[in-house]
Amino acid sequence: MTRVLVIGAAGNTGRPIAAGLTAEGFTVRTATRDARPPVAAAEHVRFDWTDPSTHGAALEGVDRMYVLAPGLVEDPSAVMIPVLERALSGGVRRVVLLSASAVPEGGPGLGQVHAFLRKHAPEWSVLQPSWFMQNFISPVHHHHAGLQRDGTLVTATGQGRVGFVDAEDIAAVGVRALADDVSHDTAHVITGPQSLSYDDVAAILSRVSGRPIRHVQATPEEAQRHLQASGMPEIYARFLTMLDVRIRDGAEDRVTDTVLRVTGRAPRDFESFARAHLGIRR
Repeated sequence: MTRVLVIGAAGNTGRPIAAGLTAEGFTVRTATRDARPPVAAAEHVRFDWTDPSTHGAALEGVDRMYVLAPGLVEDPSAVMIPVLERALSGGVRRVVLLSASAVPEGGPGLGQVHAFLRKHAPEWSVLQPSWFMQNFISPVHHHHAGLQRDGTLVTATGQGRVGFVDAEDIAAVGVRALADDVSHDTAHVITGPQSLSYDDVAAILSRVSGRPIRHVQATPEEAQRHLQASGMPEIYARFLTMLDVRIRDGAEDRVTDTVLRVTGRAPRDFESFARAHLGIRR
């Protein structure tokens, strides 16, 4: 029986991936920093990328694994690659990595993990989603905080557009990358069905919630100060602002057919997502 390790199984993609694999009959081992299992699964372990004492129990007897980076770490490759080397030498054959559309193979951080998997993993896939729709409803995300506080989205994206994607659609691609008999051995750029500006997002959220929602078009300096004022570390605020500038310059203005091609169903559009969640209604 194939055993799949799902790291980050309490998250937006890990939880539905663990549930989807379980439904398909795989033996799933969930791994989080919490000792309590996040989903109904036969196995669960506590796992922390930075704590080697948690790695052995997580990797033992694993054939395939889903991995994502630890949060707020400037260079996740430094902690991820040694664990992946141990996993591959211990018998893991297939690795599916959650990266991002903004991170090229071979680039810093997750780009290095991407390159490592292509070179060393017998079977591999890299999920490169665009920005998550969940950013607007997650209590831990700065966009949700602004919406709740005063109905604003503050970015330096200008009129740049993004193919926002539902995490459930990302997870559906991840399930297929892990479950299919033939490994995908590719990078999947994953978007929703529309490319939207933050002005478009604000208009949709206003219509769905019945509240006035406004996109504040800030300069990069203003956007970074806004993020730091919310308590975000300077280095991460600077990184997110850099990504805003890339959006402004057109880097995320694309739509792919990945979800439909890999899963056989169309991805969810943003207005349908907003109506399903209504995370900003008060």
